[in-house]
Amino acid sequence: MSLAPPVSASGRVDDASRVDTVYRPGGAVDVASTLRPLQRGSGDPAYQVVGGVVWLALRTPQGPASVAVRRAGDAVAVSAWGDGASWAVAHAPELLGRGDDQDGFDVSGHAFLAAAQHRQPGLRLLRTNTVVAMLVPAIMEQKVTSRQAWGAWRYLLRRHGTPAPGPAPAGMMVPPDAATWARIPSWEWHRAGLEPGRSATVMRAVKLAPALERTLAHGRGGDAVSAALQSIPGVGRWTAAETAQRSHGDPDSPSVGDFHVPALVGWALTGAPVDDDGMLELLEPWRGHRERVVRLIGGSGFRKPAFGPRLTIQDHRGH
Repeated sequence: MSLAPPVSASGRVDDASRVDTVYRPGGAVDVASTLRPLQRGSGDPAYQVVGGVVWLALRTPQGPASVAVRRAGDAVAVSAWGDGASWAVAHAPELLGRGDDQDGFDVSGHAFLAAAQHRQPGLRLLRTNTVVAMLVPAIMEQKVTSRQAWGAWRYLLRRHGTPAPGPAPAGMMVPPDAATWARIPSWEWHRAGLEPGRSATVMRAVKLAPALERTLAHGRGGDAVSAALQSIPGVGRWTAAETAQRSHGDPDSPSVGDFHVPALVGWALTGAPVDDDGMLELLEPWRGHRERVVRLIGGSGFRKPAFGPRLTIQDHRGH
């Protein structure tokens, strides 16, 4: 299969800033399912899939980058553009699951999970190596429905993001850096639909950006990372988990406090809904890989039963 760089919808192929790499994982990697946690709803200005190519607009420590990721035979081809292109390419293997250690993960004793794993041999847990970039949208998703949070995300990226460099699909935007998030005025947060509590939490978080990025030295998550994230007023267990799952590639950080996840886990594993405590009890046999189990369930196509009329509800996920 050709490793030529992808062509954008506009017909542009590349520019002088393009950097390429080919990642050979030595096993199956499902690019779409591995990267899907980065998508903040349909119409996300920082994430698009065009012709089988996953396009990401990333804010890296070296600046904005557009990244195109696609299967190429037994390899994954990655092209990047912009000031952050070299950084993005250097970290692309971890983004695609390198370092995601599945040693000791055994679901053979549970028929549903064994089948889910068999159907998803290429599912890997990504690691972006960017903490604030993952924390800010997680804060936006606190205590509201995903639709509300994703609408705010789209609004703020289109107003305050950076146009994605290179031949990225039209309309893609790189999220702001920490300094730009800090300069967004209060009325813009209001127009985006974020109340002062969440916007204030974002402001506190971005002021601590250098310290938060240093938590990457702790590896793939864990108690030290969770504690550091939760030291920010307004950031609790749910937000810390949602962040570490993506920034650090934490395989053991299920989203406690989520409106949907405990019920999904309960229905999938036992045929009945459970609360947070029940979910953690069910996941305990796979401690060290509890988030991996949740990802397997989520990617399996399983859906919990729907009862009664569809209601407009508030998503009371914990901070």
